[in-house]
Amino acid sequence: MKALVLEEKGKLSLRDFDMPRTLGPRDVRIKIHTVGICGSDVHYYTHGKIGHFVVDAPMVLGHEASGTVVEVGSEVGHLKPGDRVCMEPGIPDPTSRAAKLGIYNVDPAVVFWATPPVHGCLTPEVVHPAAFTYKLPDSVSFAEGAMVEPFAIGMQAALRARIQPGDIAVVTGAGPIGMMVALAALAGGCARVIVADLAQPKLDIIGAYQGIRTVNIRDRALADAVAEATDGWGADVVFECSGAAPAILGLPALARPGGAIVLVGMPVDPVPVDIVGLQAKELRIETVFRYANVYDRAIALIASGKVDLKPLISATIPFEDSIAGFDRAVEARETDVKLQIVME
Repeated sequence: MKALVLEEKGKLSLRDFDMPRTLGPRDVRIKIHTVGICGSDVHYYTHGKIGHFVVDAPMVLGHEASGTVVEVGSEVGHLKPGDRVCMEPGIPDPTSRAAKLGIYNVDPAVVFWATPPVHGCLTPEVVHPAAFTYKLPDSVSFAEGAMVEPFAIGMQAALRARIQPGDIAVVTGAGPIGMMVALAALAGGCARVIVADLAQPKLDIIGAYQGIRTVNIRDRALADAVAEATDGWGADVVFECSGAAPAILGLPALARPGGAIVLVGMPVDPVPVDIVGLQAKELRIETVFRYANVYDRAIALIASGKVDLKPLISATIPFEDSIAGFDRAVEARETDVKLQIVME
């Protein structure tokens, strides 16, 4: 069975690859339809590692996926062949302390697609636990189904923020995750979200949504824009989604006294933090690592029409052109938000 394989840093191939295909009693077999290209996939391609996760053997990429169930295990009751589904790519140990606490996303034993040494889903067929496979409503397309995974990160961030109705939020970074966070914050009750970045084309894309204002920090200091929008008080919640050291250092100036900062972006290296600036306002700090217990809510929001992710899909690429699709993602075009690979 063909798969998109990261052979080593900087080298991809589309070739036959032996993937685990045994169907357990609580598993489902899924024909893959759409897979999104994630920044982590691209980072493994260009750098060969993320933190202590190192690609030291060929690995199949991809973890943002939707497809169709073709076979179910003997103990699976909520899914059947023909169901259109999306899949949560992280599989925890259900007996772990983290899973019992409901924070299975930080389970040290979690098995996550396309995270070394675990293979991903850029292949025509996968076997996956039914418990982490979700039926898509008729109103949700395969393309939107493959967007549930990145949107789940936005949902996790919004939940960690403890948004109150009418809050004003700031998002630093207008990449795919920053956009997902902004939309989740609006859905969570924010009256207004200010999104800041350097790339005007991406700001134009997210700025087309009602309730979102944008700031190009090449042209204006973000702190000044936030002060103007809040009468000098500051934002209720600040979501940091860029991972950039200057953005992180400037977070305390953006938040109101007693407000919250949610760290979503992941810096490549340790960054300085203004501790006194945080203390002087008694700011609450939250961190996000993937997501837990939000997939069903994310799907419901998309199905309701309250969150429209379709404008964020920049291009659809055939499976046979996957390598070219990844090379396009490496270029980091300012107009691209989410590239998706379609298997059929």
